[in-house]
Amino acid sequence: MSIHCPRYFIKAALLILIVTTGVDRVAAQTVPPLSGNDLVQALREGGFNIYFRHAATDWSQSDKIGARDDWLSCDSSRMRQLSADGRQTSIDIGNAMRALELPIGKVMASPYCRTVETAQLMQLGAVEATTDVMNLRVASYFGGRGAIIDTAQMRLSTRPAVGTNAVIVAHGNVAQAATPVYPGEGEAVIFRPDGNGGFQYIARIAPQGWSRIIKQVTQNE
Repeated sequence: MSIHCPRYFIKAALLILIVTTGVDRVAAQTVPPLSGNDLVQALREGGFNIYFRHAATDWSQSDKIGARDDWLSCDSSRMRQLSADGRQTSIDIGNAMRALELPIGKVMASPYCRTVETAQLMQLGAVEATTDVMNLRVASYFGGRGAIIDTAQMRLSTRPAVGTNAVIVAHGNVAQAATPVYPGEGEAVIFRPDGNGGFQYIARIAPQGWSRIIKQVTQNE
């Protein structure tokens, strides 16, 4: 199976997220998840938001934020950066998505260096930096935690241009707060806007899962 779907996540696969202005943003409905060839064929038609947590980082480094825009630094002594493995993984994921002929329109990333670099190394298109999916650790600069959750859900509920998929590269804590998913580094989580201000969870793909998907699709084409 190409899609990484741990046991604890089975119930989450049945959730439709509905963005509201209140505290309760999640309503449960049955949504059949997609996998394998069905997932690839759906993505080839477009209409999905593909959310990536940035690729693997060097955890011997740490974020040192004392003022606005410190997060823009690509200096490893000031902010945690991608590791060599993370950079290669980003390249590999981009190559896999092109090999699968997935149409990509808008590419967005949190302005952190590690998220922008992940998106750039994928080479899926020009990267638009957006604070709509900002790391929650600096949410106080952007109206607070609730504001970031709201804008992240707004992005995930926005339909991409017809015939394309949008890519969003951001942080694990944003996904954990705004959706029922906590992705690992480099993991993709796929959502489909429902047209009513919400979005559906469709699938999640671990970094190493892309090569397995290619093999599976190749065998069936």
